[in-house]
Parts: sequence; structure tokens; C-alpha cells
Amino acid sequence: MKYSDTSAPGERLKIGFVLSKSFTLSAFSLFVDTLRLASDEFDRSGRVLADWEVLGSTRHLIMSSCGVKVAPTSDFVDPSQFHYIVVVGGLLNSETPIDQETVSFLKAAATKNVRLIGVCTGSFILAEIGLMKQHQTCVSWLHYQAFRDRFPDHQVRSDRIFNLDRTRGSCAGGSSAADMAASIVQRHIGHDAARNALEVLQIERARTALEIQPRRPLEIASEDARIRAVLIMMDRHIEGTITIPELARSVGLSRRQLERLFLSETNSTPALVYRRVRLERAKQVLLQSKAPLIEIALDTGFENASHFSRAFKQTFGQTPTQLRASMAD
Repeated sequence: MKYSDTSAPGERLKIGFVLSKSFTLSAFSLFVDTLRLASDEFDRSGRVLADWEVLGSTRHLIMSSCGVKVAPTSDFVDPSQFHYIVVVGGLLNSETPIDQETVSFLKAAATKNVRLIGVCTGSFILAEIGLMKQHQTCVSWLHYQAFRDRFPDHQVRSDRIFNLDRTRGSCAGGSSAADMAASIVQRHIGHDAARNALEVLQIERARTALEIQPRRPLEIASEDARIRAVLIMMDRHIEGTITIPELARSVGLSRRQLERLFLSETNSTPALVYRRVRLERAKQVLLQSKAPLIEIALDTGFENASHFSRAFKQTFGQTPTQLRASMAD
């Protein structure tokens, strides 16, 4: 692939966007609007402090997952013209979310050490072409298992909203795209520009990469970020393979400190909460599939069907068999 003459990035922050088939419009719009509002004062949309292009192998319209189409504004140029290239993903059911020319462009960008960012499922695209293996990837909790199944040799997490790991970035999508864009704006333009952009977008504050994704496997009302992070870790290890000391270490606590924290915040121990998380998942599978009880039991960390049935009845007041029979009536 040939590019136009190389030019180093100037003083303006410059970002190129690559949109996949069925990309998520909200993630793209939040990211680019954060740049737009940070680039100029008083919402005048001037490209004063930042510039951006939607890159494509053709100028054909690209359809988002909601049906709105976006036209590329530039052909592929030398990727070193950009500080970042942001790949915006979307639906995972497309076998070829980007074409081969786009793959070659992204690989060339990686060779030139241009920072690559996967937004929403854009991280799947980067991983698929071999560009995330040496980097930690942040994905939505909704896509965590799919990423782990597809790329078992990659580092992946679903507890944080975004992650910047050397020359790679990734984010869970949704509103976290604005947070990630604000983090980049703050780094290259300044704190005031990032704050002003988010204020115009009616976003109260910029969340950092340390923020926990807003999802709880159980309806446990706790504002403690360590509790929320541990709950997500439990949900990620639904097969019961992670120990309580390992959960404690993941949030910088000892086992005893974690147990005290859980008792004060949830009136329960981490072990009992972990068992409840696994049983809730088992109940979901039980109601949504015809999988054998022994299979559900083993998949959720119980040693046999009898142990699973006893624990299930103790928690829900009826055995798994009784629950299935009641649903069939």
C-alpha cells in the first residue's frame, strides 16, 4: 500500500477514525464530539487545537448498527500523520468488519508506532489482526466471555471503563468513549479543554481509567469501588476457579481486610457472595436452556449435581428440578 508524503504530527492533536461495518454510532459520536468541543471555544467547532478524519479504503457510506450511515472524509494516508488511530467496532456478527486494505493500513500504523485504540468492539478487530497480543485489552462485561473465547492467549479485563497500555488503547464503549477521548485531550491539549468539552456534553465529570464499569452481578448497593471490582471478578470466574485471597489481592487487600469490607458493606462474606453469584448464573442457564443439571453444576463451580441441588434449594427454596418443572406447567 502506498501513502502520500509523510508529515509528522503538528501541534494540533490529530486523530484518524476507522469505522467497521455496523459500528456503534454513539461511541463514535461521543469520541469525536469530545474532540470537537475541546478543539475550540464557545462551541464554534473550529479545528484549532485538534483535527480528525474518518478514513476509508473507499468513499462509500459506512452503515452503523442503528442504520445511520457515515461517509469517510479521507482516503488512507501515511498513518504517522496521526497521533492516534481509533477503530470503532460494533456488532460482532460480521465476519469481515473491515476490508483487507484497512487491515494493511492498521498494520502499517502499528509498524510506525502510531497509537491504536479499539472503541467498543474495535478491540476485537485489532486483536483479530494480531495487534493486541502484547497489550492488555479492556472490553465491556457484555463482551468479556466472547473475547476470552476468541482470543484465549490475550490479556483482557472487563472491570475498568477504558485502558491505555503503551501504544494501544481500548474501551468498553458507550459513554466511556467520551471519558477516553477526554483523557487523551487532557494529555495533549489540557485539563480545561477536556473539562469544557464534557460540560457542553452535559457530562458531569471525566472518569479516569481506574473507574469501575457500572454493572453489578448482584443487586448489592455499595459505592465502594473495591466491592464492585470484586463482584465483576467473581462474575468473570463463574466456574469458581478464583480463590478469595486472589480476589483480595486483585483490589490490593489481604483476605482478612476483604472479609471485613464485605461484612461492613454487604452483611455477608466474600465466599457466600461468590456462591450466590454462581447460583444466580446457574439459575439463569437453567431457565434459558435445556442443559443437563450436571453440566450446569460443573460450569458454575459445583463438584456434582447433588451438591448443586442442595445449595440451590438452600438459596432459592426449591431444587433446580422443581424450578424447571414449575416453568413447564
